[in-house]
Amino acid sequence: MVEGRVTRGTTGTNRLRRVDRYLAASPALRRAAAPLVVDLGFGARPWTALELADRLARVRPDVRVLGLEIDPARVAAALPSATERVSFGLGGFEVPTPTGARPAIIRAMNVLRQYEEHEVVGAWDRMRARLAPGGLLLDGTCDEIGRIGSWVDVEPEGPRRFTIAVRLTGLEAPSIVAERLPKALIHRNVPGERVHDLLRALDDAWSRASPLSVYGPVQRFVATAEALRDSGWPVEGGPRRWRLGELTVPWEAVAPA
Repeated sequence: MVEGRVTRGTTGTNRLRRVDRYLAASPALRRAAAPLVVDLGFGARPWTALELADRLARVRPDVRVLGLEIDPARVAAALPSATERVSFGLGGFEVPTPTGARPAIIRAMNVLRQYEEHEVVGAWDRMRARLAPGGLLLDGTCDEIGRIGSWVDVEPEGPRRFTIAVRLTGLEAPSIVAERLPKALIHRNVPGERVHDLLRALDDAWSRASPLSVYGPVQRFVATAEALRDSGWPVEGGPRRWRLGELTVPWEAVAPA
């Protein structure tokens, strides 16, 4: 039985480029013996699954991508776009795969946004139970053109990391990502919650780094991330990722109180 509800299905080419770049660098992909990657809820068009395969193949030429949808009409419309590397099928949170293979990665972008917060953990549990050892479920949300987004890394043992990704050109404040938080956090951006504290601290550091604007937004964001880490936040990674407008912290740093 297919588990889940039909999403709006809206998507666009190049919308998930930031997520795809992140996944291409992930140990879940690079260390997998024979990586199967699931694009869960690919939408009304097959673009996201095809783009995902192209980007991941640059790192793992042996990658296979399976696009899953719970709407049979969307699956039927996508089938003519299938390739040797990309296939499409009917499925939801139960994540059915050919021969029952366990995916190295399940990408569930813009899927859980329409659900209630209390439904998120159950969906995570259902999907992460399908992961291969060392696998990764990525649950997140982004805007329609992929300039602002955030996501949670969920491993077989549970949630591990939270990432924000923003386009630095024209950025007024990093907290703009608040409108694109994952469902597990979007209602928690209120005083007393950890994610609210993070976004407030991020904006404060961004404001203090304003003199570096003369060198461009990249240098300003790098300084922001460094200041955030120096202030005690467990910011992961380093300048290479910060220059992309990406910042990651352990899940415990933002988990609902």
